[in-house]
Amino acid sequence: MTTRKPAQLLLAFYGEMVMDRDNQPVPASLLLDVLDGAGIAPATTRATLNRMAHRSMLTRVRTGRAIAYGLTKEGSEVLREAGMRVNRPRPFDPQGSGWTLVTFSVPEGQRQLRHRLRATLTWAGFAPLRDGLWVAPGEVDLSAALHPLARELPEGTLTGFLAREAPNFAMGANVESAWQLGDIRAAHLAFAEDWREAPAPAGATPALTARTALVADWLALLRTDPGLPSGYLGADWPSDASTAIYRSRHTELAADSEQELLAGMP
Repeated sequence: MTTRKPAQLLLAFYGEMVMDRDNQPVPASLLLDVLDGAGIAPATTRATLNRMAHRSMLTRVRTGRAIAYGLTKEGSEVLREAGMRVNRPRPFDPQGSGWTLVTFSVPEGQRQLRHRLRATLTWAGFAPLRDGLWVAPGEVDLSAALHPLARELPEGTLTGFLAREAPNFAMGANVESAWQLGDIRAAHLAFAEDWREAPAPAGATPALTARTALVADWLALLRTDPGLPSGYLGADWPSDASTAIYRSRHTELAADSEQELLAGMP
């Protein structure tokens, strides 16, 4: 069974259950129940909520004697960009043809910004091709992909190009080394193993917990698989099977998880 971090589960919950619903703050008690069903201790969930509030992803509000957490503008921007890929009809297909190349330079004293930039590029499908040169399949909308960092990246930090392969210089070997296709295949097979059958009910909010875990695992798989052109992957590539499993489980959990959400909201 996949090990999930509490922050992954909380981001999945807010992206799936809170975005586009007037961003009503969620009682801490409901969040504790959801993550407890996924094996996260309440003390760990509380500590993670506090860290996410400190990083301005969540806002902490008091309603009477209870505490609730809502999404900040920054948190909403991060989740909205992720949601665009989650909801694509074919999320593992490249968008457009050719390749997108970027090169960037972040000063040594801004290591945290450099780490966040690399994480943002990875989510957008990029992988390092050479020192200082990253590549992604298709035509990546860099403005949308980098939007969460727009206020922090100094002008000129990153340069982007659209490219196509030159005759006799195919990307085949570079694709294998940059993205580790064996690891991507293994991630699809692990997802299928975990979600081929509906999970056994767990905790006070079994359907809501399962839906949150499902979306967290799906986001992790989307981060792992950048959506490479099918010609590099072979006829038995498992992304279509993963997509079918995700949508089947998601549909099964929808009604009961909505009821549990409403029951836990003020």
